Amino acid sequence: MEVPFHSYLPLLFVLLLGLGFAGAFLVLSSAFGPKKPTASKLDVYECGVPPTGDARNRFSVKFFLVAMIFLLFDVEVVFLFPWGVLLKEFKAAGTGLFAFGAMGLFLLILGLGLLYEWKRGALDWEK
Repeated sequence: MEVPFHSYLPLLFVLLLGLGFAGAFLVLSSAFGPKKPTASKLDVYECGVPPTGDARNRFSVKFFLVAMIFLLFDVEVVFLFPWGVLLKEFKAAGTGLFAFGAMGLFLLILGLGLLYEWKRGALDWEK
C-alpha cells in the first residue's frame, strides 16, 4: 500500500509554519530587544536565590545508579509492546508457545536482575 506524497503536505505546511514563526520571533527579539548589559543582568540566576557554594559540586553515585536502573527496566517496555501486539500473529503461525516462552525467559532474567539489585541495596535510598 503506497501512500501518496500529497497526503503529507499539511504536515509539512504546519512544520514549516512553526519553524517560520520561531525564526521570525527570534529575529524580531534580537532586533528590537534591549541591549544594555548590566551587572545584575550578567549575574548568575539560580531560582531567585543568590548562589551559594561552588557550582562544581559532585553528585552522589546513587543518582546515577537510579538512572541506570530506570533505563535498564524501561527498555523492557520497548520489547514488551511489540511482542504483545504480535502475539496473535505468532499464535496463528504456530509459534505462539515459543514466543511466549521467549518473553517469559526475558522477564525471568529481568526479574532476577531486579531481585539482585534489591538484595544488593541499590533500591534502598536511605543507604
